[in-house]
Amino acid sequence: MLGGDLEVRRLGFGAMRITGQGVWGDPSDPAGARQLLRRVVEAGVNLIDTADSYGPEVSENLIAEALHPYPEGLVIATKGGLTRPGPGLWERNGRPERLRRCCEDSLRRLKLERIDVYQLHAVDPKVRIEDSIGALAELQAEGKIRHAAVCNVDGEQLERARGIIEIVSVQNRYNLTDRSSEVVLQTCERDGIGFMPWFPLATGSLARPGGALDEVARAHGATPAQVALAWLLGHSSVMLPIPGTSSIAHFEENREAGQLELDDNEAEALAELA
Repeated sequence: MLGGDLEVRRLGFGAMRITGQGVWGDPSDPAGARQLLRRVVEAGVNLIDTADSYGPEVSENLIAEALHPYPEGLVIATKGGLTRPGPGLWERNGRPERLRRCCEDSLRRLKLERIDVYQLHAVDPKVRIEDSIGALAELQAEGKIRHAAVCNVDGEQLERARGIIEIVSVQNRYNLTDRSSEVVLQTCERDGIGFMPWFPLATGSLARPGGALDEVARAHGATPAQVALAWLLGHSSVMLPIPGTSSIAHFEENREAGQLELDDNEAEALAELA
């Protein structure tokens, strides 16, 4: 559950990779991207995560083109707070007036009257987080967003944001090799806040033949990426992975990870890899 009134399945879909190279411009196969989005929903995924900066604007446009009018129960989470000066480049801008404009532009692109989950994409060091989150609180009061969320925050920033508005989810980098947000995850577990790990499939050298990840994957007839996702799902009850891809085949592979169950010994062995 997100915010107590949005029921989402524990494996969502991240829509960053349906854009062009460097998360910039249109994908090489826009029709294929729309087909992928339709398959995501057909397969029962009911949480799609995107951002105005993916493309920029491309991901949100493709979601609307492929899925609007949206099926009942589909939760679309988007973000504001980053600007894109060029391919592979990201800059922070959390000024309240800009966040308002970003949200209103996302509403238009997504063809929504209200965004289910609107996330501050990153804290701008030049703007107090209270001011950025205050803009989200105003948008919520106006009925333009249903729930507020944050990304890329530390524990102190999360608590400051929660002093302004209810936060229903946190999206931080977290995977088998990078658990620097463990304290934030523990706060989410304690207080029932959803935790969306970005870059969840960072397996890298861990997937080398003969390693622990490879051994567990072989034992289950699975891929290292599937095992990495299964470990995340088992690691915390509030974990909501949102792996992204531009390929239907890769999406199906990721989806199958939801059926993979690791025993306690396997989970402990993988936990020691960090």
